[in-house]
Amino acid sequence: MAKRLSKNQKKVNELFDKNKEYSLLEAMEIAKKTSYTKFDASVDISLNLNLDTRKAEQQLRGSVLLPNGTGKNVRVLVATDNTEQQKASKAAGADIVVNTVDLEDILKKEKFDFDVMVAEPKMMITLGKYGKVLGPKGLMPNPKTGTVTPDTAKAVEELKKGKANYRADKAGIIHSLIGRVSMDAQKLAENADTLIQLIKKLKPATVKGTYMKSIYVSTTMGPAIKVKVE
Repeated sequence: MAKRLSKNQKKVNELFDKNKEYSLLEAMEIAKKTSYTKFDASVDISLNLNLDTRKAEQQLRGSVLLPNGTGKNVRVLVATDNTEQQKASKAAGADIVVNTVDLEDILKKEKFDFDVMVAEPKMMITLGKYGKVLGPKGLMPNPKTGTVTPDTAKAVEELKKGKANYRADKAGIIHSLIGRVSMDAQKLAENADTLIQLIKKLKPATVKGTYMKSIYVSTTMGPAIKVKVE
């Protein structure tokens, strides 16, 4: 028996053709129109790449500074014993700044009051003990995303401006936040294009054939809108 569509789903299906490929700007405009959540939903992009992530050189992971920010207020925790970096990180907008002792106290709690953790390299000795807790939550700092660094203040500044992380999963698909529904469609398109151009530049030399197979844009609980691959 076919599943009945809700009123919202019927309205959404009338607003675009799911079999058609749209320009980035058109896709963002449709994403905004088809988002019917009561909150300011996130806008995400999925890049389906021809990657074999079992090969080390084809494991893409990093971060990109989006020109128009993510539209999200990111709560940043900084872990450093360097007093100068503690002061600078606070000035850069860090929400929580802790030393080694305070960090362990926070990590023993059941709930964390932060979205991203930035740590100086020596803190990884302490953080390694909590890998099973931080890893699944996506909170473990990593040098590839710029969250393990001696310059914690700079990392905070970039995160507050709108830095987004990306990582190719086992299927070779990169998922990334590029903004919020409340943002202008043109700005969302610019954010998406910044990530796409970066990923194109990072194409591994060992990849043969079509590299970027498909691109989709979607919102929280919204439909997937196909984007033209250029």
